Amino acid sequence: MQPSVKWFEIPVSDLARAAGFYGRLFDNPVMHLDLGDLKMGLLAGGQGALVQHPAYVPSHEGALLFFDGGNDLAELLDRVEPAGGKVIRPKTQISPEQGFMGLFEDSEGNRLGLRSQQ
Repeated sequence: MQPSVKWFEIPVSDLARAAGFYGRLFDNPVMHLDLGDLKMGLLAGGQGALVQHPAYVPSHEGALLFFDGGNDLAELLDRVEPAGGKVIRPKTQISPEQGFMGLFEDSEGNRLGLRSQQ
């Protein structure tokens, strides 16, 4: 069996701020879901969410999630800082076969990445 991601959750401390950041980054609105103590912001595509809860703590440590950067991840990296984040590593070639990657910090302090072939 090949590993594949079916669902992911990104910890946030301020759901409204994080939803604004990801909405601007991916140019798609984030749908809010209130489950009492657990607040979620569902990302477009339905494969993951922003999650605000005391048990979820934003961090640079732990697993590193890479989003699809489309045709050229530089376009998304250019949106990071205006949306309230920080570019940690600019577009960098991994190899001719593996394409490119870039790292950013979101509005909540999480470290995430982008990958693209160009």
